[in-house]
Amino acid sequence: MRTERVSGNGQTERREPKVIVGAAIIADGRVLACARSAPPEVAGRWEFPGGKVEPGEGEIDALVRECAEELDVRVEIGARVGRDVRMAHGRSVLRVYVARLLHGDQPKALEHSDLRWLSATELDSVAWLPADAPVVAALRPLLGNG
Repeated sequence: MRTERVSGNGQTERREPKVIVGAAIIADGRVLACARSAPPEVAGRWEFPGGKVEPGEGEIDALVRECAEELDVRVEIGARVGRDVRMAHGRSVLRVYVARLLHGDQPKALEHSDLRWLSATELDSVAWLPADAPVVAALRPLLGNG
């Protein structure tokens, strides 16, 4: 998946989209959902924690870093969940991975307004951000019957 644009000299430039990673942190048959606190247009909507992969950083390393920064937890990253989700008019792509907490760590809402642990039957009880919503269906089988 590439984006194209025409440069000033009339040539087409191809760029790989920026990768955003998310963590579906699962514990005891529930997944962690995080309520955005900002910006105002998405405040109160729910997402999987994560963020941008920085230049020179791998996706797994970025996700470990983001979970530490946003939730003050250490995580082990597992398999991908769902498909790539295009964002920002195709300039970004979201990739979500299963994760598990390490060393008894408990998430803290350092950058979110609220945190909730959701079972498979509770996944539709929150208003997911559009990019995160497609991953929810792929996540259900991993949570069991709730």
